[in-house]
Amino acid sequence: MAEFLLELFSEEIPARMQARAAEDLKTQIRKFLESAGLTFDSAESFVTPRRIALVVDGLPAAQPDIREERKGPRVGAPDKAIEGFLKAAGIDTLDLCEKREDKKGDFYVYVSERKGRPTEEILAAATSDAMERFSWPKSMRWGAHASRWVRPLHRIVAVFDGKVVPVAFGPVTAGNETQGHRFLAPAVFAVNDFSDYKSKLRAAKILLDSAERRQLIASEIARFASESGLAAREDPGLLDEVAGLVEWPVVYRGRIDDKFMAVPQEMLITAMREHQKYFSLLTAEGKLAPYFIVVANTETADGGKEVVAGNERVLRARLSDAKFFWDQDCKKKLETRVEKLRDRVFHAKLGTDLERVARIRRLAAVLCPYIPGAEPAMVDRAALLAKADLATDAVFEFTELQGVMGRYYALNDGEPAAVADAIAEHYSPLGPNDSCPSKPVSVAVALADKIDALVGFFGIDEKPTGSKDPFALRRAALGVIRLIIENNLRVPLAAIFEAGRTFYSQSLAKEIAGELMTFFADRLKVHLREKGARYDLISAVFALGGEDDLVRLLSRVDALTGFLVSEDGANLLTAFKRASNIVRIEEKKDGKTYDGGIEEDKLQQEEEIILHKKLEEAIPSIAEKVKNERFDEAMLVLAGLRMPVDAFFDHVTVNSEEPPLRINRLRLLSQIRSALGGVADFSKIEG
Repeated sequence: MAEFLLELFSEEIPARMQARAAEDLKTQIRKFLESAGLTFDSAESFVTPRRIALVVDGLPAAQPDIREERKGPRVGAPDKAIEGFLKAAGIDTLDLCEKREDKKGDFYVYVSERKGRPTEEILAAATSDAMERFSWPKSMRWGAHASRWVRPLHRIVAVFDGKVVPVAFGPVTAGNETQGHRFLAPAVFAVNDFSDYKSKLRAAKILLDSAERRQLIASEIARFASESGLAAREDPGLLDEVAGLVEWPVVYRGRIDDKFMAVPQEMLITAMREHQKYFSLLTAEGKLAPYFIVVANTETADGGKEVVAGNERVLRARLSDAKFFWDQDCKKKLETRVEKLRDRVFHAKLGTDLERVARIRRLAAVLCPYIPGAEPAMVDRAALLAKADLATDAVFEFTELQGVMGRYYALNDGEPAAVADAIAEHYSPLGPNDSCPSKPVSVAVALADKIDALVGFFGIDEKPTGSKDPFALRRAALGVIRLIIENNLRVPLAAIFEAGRTFYSQSLAKEIAGELMTFFADRLKVHLREKGARYDLISAVFALGGEDDLVRLLSRVDALTGFLVSEDGANLLTAFKRASNIVRIEEKKDGKTYDGGIEEDKLQQEEEIILHKKLEEAIPSIAEKVKNERFDEAMLVLAGLRMPVDAFFDHVTVNSEEPPLRINRLRLLSQIRSALGGVADFSKIEG
């Protein structure tokens, strides 16, 4: 068994493309080898800013030989049958065939043997095929060559069992030589196998494994933080990106000038992260410390002094811009910027951001009575100012700080803390791991913001599809669900959706409340499935219609869950399905329904008399308890039906030979459906 080493050496590969590229290369070559019948023990890919590498171990020297047998016609078969067989087998004469015998006589068999191709040939074909078909998010041609790659390709290393595999791509022909670090060890060197390749790369200041580079950077940042009595700000995304920018990471610490520390820390962190790829350090209180961490791709004789000084100089210019934006924005009150939202288009069909603010204010006012502690005047003030920071220089430069900067400006203007917090929090929650607002004013504005967007986009038929959700409406719906559930709010969603529709000056589709409730039902299933809840029970409650209070719905689902895991619940579900199937079959056969009243004089057996009495008591009792949200008590009433229902099925023949008795008993079964239907649509429940 032998090993195949492949390296594709190019100019710098963008960090965001590296992991996917390494995985795609491995997948394509693995599939090619498997389709060629080549087995192997392992395949592993690696990537650095300038190279993608692949090692496939445990390969045989050649494909296995292939023996194929093709059964032909009987001896003495018509000439046309013989000719067809010879043509299909690719031979000219029956002399190349064997004769074999079975119970029906002799027949022809053509046996062909094909020698397996050398693995080297297959590897060459696999590599060429993978490179020609490789799909980069963006690629380029270079020089006068027609081939495309992410950046100009300089070298290909392709070595199988110590020998070069003949591969060519564009102007580059494979060999066994590669290069080390661009600055620290640029010399060319030959490699024999993966072990030799990896060790020589390390000696040439290249860490091939991205996970190793990531871990080295993280541990060095932690060391610097610990030495200063600080903590590293967690940023796994930046860590992945920086690990893709360097082949030999060297970590240094720089200092932030004190004059910038009065600027909001989120602004400083964002400027350092987005523009310079610097890591931040935090104090024990979680405040930004006056230091930054830079990861260089080189070592220096002076221990990094010049590197740090250069980065401090660049950062000083970046933060000067941030401070200028902050200082200029603070010269005007946030409220004065609201009118400028008139010049910002929210959506061509849904008006400007100023019109959106007006709708959010009206919708927030409608929501206030359902949010304990939400003072209308405070909510209105927060809704008015919520989008104002979109017209500031800071948010124009750092769009991800919308809301965050609004809070700082509001506090600078002397606005109440509740208003300022609502401005910052009304975009939340942005995802399943984002914290959910709990302050009444914040909750009101956050709900209004998301519901306005949902109503508007559904109203102009811009709904999410299976593959696209350009306006993040699924996220908005999940945000509404979390805001309601986690704050235990009794919000009548259908009425709120309708109110939101009327606040649009544009003509929106009239029937959107029902569509939105269906959409919310699907989102609620996703939300609860992640928490281990049963989606079929949500469907069973939603199917009854008229339920738009999520807190009440979940209480109902919880009670139903507890009931169905009990012995009474499981048996009653089985009985319901049996009753439903019988009634459905008989209704289809007879062409009529059996939902009429019971004729008591036709109740003959004790079991049907008792069941009828229990159902007459249960149906209004269940309705009353559900209406008053005493769902656990409603489940107890259902549990009380278990014994009489079992007794009925054990002793009563539904399809009696006497038509009046049969009709009465089918109606009794229909009432079982009605009784359980007062709690949920049991036909939607699985099991």
